[in-house]
Amino acid sequence: MKRFLQQTPEFSSRLPDVGTTVFTVMSALAAKHQAINLGQGYPDFPCSRELIGLVNAAMLADQNQYPPMIGIPELRNEVSKKIKKLYGHSYDPDKEITITAGGTQGILTTVLCCVSPGDEVIVIEPAYDSYRPSIELAGGLTIGISLETRLGNNGRIVSYSIPWGKLSQAINTKTRLIIINTPHNPTGMVWKNADLNHLADLVKNTNILICSDEVYEHMVYDNLEHQSVARHPLLAARSFLISSFGKTYHVTGWKVGYVAAPSMLTDEFRKVHQFNVFTVNTPMQHGIAKYLLNSKPYLELSAFYQAKRDHFRLGLANTKFNLLHSEGTYFQCVDYSNLGIPEAKLKEDEFCRWLTTEIGVAAIPVSAFYKEAIDSSVIRFCFAKQEQTLINALHKLQKI
Repeated sequence: MKRFLQQTPEFSSRLPDVGTTVFTVMSALAAKHQAINLGQGYPDFPCSRELIGLVNAAMLADQNQYPPMIGIPELRNEVSKKIKKLYGHSYDPDKEITITAGGTQGILTTVLCCVSPGDEVIVIEPAYDSYRPSIELAGGLTIGISLETRLGNNGRIVSYSIPWGKLSQAINTKTRLIIINTPHNPTGMVWKNADLNHLADLVKNTNILICSDEVYEHMVYDNLEHQSVARHPLLAARSFLISSFGKTYHVTGWKVGYVAAPSMLTDEFRKVHQFNVFTVNTPMQHGIAKYLLNSKPYLELSAFYQAKRDHFRLGLANTKFNLLHSEGTYFQCVDYSNLGIPEAKLKEDEFCRWLTTEIGVAAIPVSAFYKEAIDSSVIRFCFAKQEQTLINALHKLQKI
């Protein structure tokens, strides 16, 4: 009688260089040491009770079975109206808008539907950490281009800008896709109208597609406007526009978003979408569709978060942290190199661990958003928190 080895077979990893994300690591460390978690990007305050009521009503109305694969028509219609009102571009709700399981699923599906083995995808770093793995799963090659930095009088980084020269040089016949992100995570930079025009000039005579990650579209400050690719006809014609209700309505755990794209691109997107998620939570779609009838919650979001940003920055001004510009998102980056303590010489990941375990405030190293680790002494805080949470965190930071 043959004896069989009872062991798990080995196989080649599809993502051999990927481990546990820095967000998971830092959140676990914060929980272990009971630190205030300003690392992972999610609110610690409740969402609208009206929105909860609308979702509950949908559940009680037995809207709990599979919805249409592309999303319920009521929600797609409201998304189309919102984009038209804000950015002037009309997307056909039946042929050009798809409801997704959050922005990250929209990004992965976009990459899988248009990137083939050997294709090159340009990513602007620091970049959201799902971009590279998505490209690798599709068999593509990531071309990382680093944002340019502007230094202040003290020689430290104060802001970032698009590296147009390097971006232009990176484009070739193998370039299939460029992933852009505005407002930008983690730096808080926002693209301007001139940036969209420059991008359009680079791609206008090519077959390059654009994946535009706009999940923080309603968090833009200081009288700036969100420059969506939907504002620019040439870019809209070749772009997948990705956004997130989770970010907009303080419900990141619901994982509901959408992707808008021309019908030809949407056809390919939906081919992949139907087999990697098929469809999205039914009662939440119905609740969000009704909540979207009132534009006030998303139109007032920038003012809501700018007040939190200003409060947090005012408190940080009483520390030795060097504040970088934050034009959008709910993130504030700081340079810790001038703190005047021995720990200021630590690398970013080591400094964040020290800050969490010894000071009691968790942050994220910006170096984690690059493929090749850099050490610029810049870390990211999330200010999407209750006022008291920010006050408690600032009290600890001001003691350093």
